[in-house]
Amino acid sequence: MATKTATKEKKTEKKAKVAKASVTSGVSRLRIRVRAYEYKILDLSVKQIIDTARRYDAEIVGPIPLPTEIKKYTVNRAAFVYKNAREQFEMRIHKRLIDIVNPSQKIIESLTNLSLPSGVSIEVKIM
Repeated sequence: MATKTATKEKKTEKKAKVAKASVTSGVSRLRIRVRAYEYKILDLSVKQIIDTARRYDAEIVGPIPLPTEIKKYTVNRAAFVYKNAREQFEMRIHKRLIDIVNPSQKIIESLTNLSLPSGVSIEVKIM
């Protein structure tokens, strides 16, 4: 008797795993990566994207702050002399990640028509 119930439990566990896999594979996501040099403009544009998605009752995950990419450049101050006199400059690229779960066609259309400030770049992937 114990072996029969154990095999039934294993079968139900397998069915549950298959059901979970089919549910997670059926979920589509719209992954939006937003990048900008200034964090204030970036936060405003992210807020604008989230407000647009919430207007159509979308499930939103984020905004998730990603690590800031820092590019440093070292330049000589003088052209031919004073090798030890140098200046350092850096560019900071701030990034955010937004996921929209099960986006409808209206959400995608409204996000494509969205006008964002200059200096903000967006990458959109459908997963």
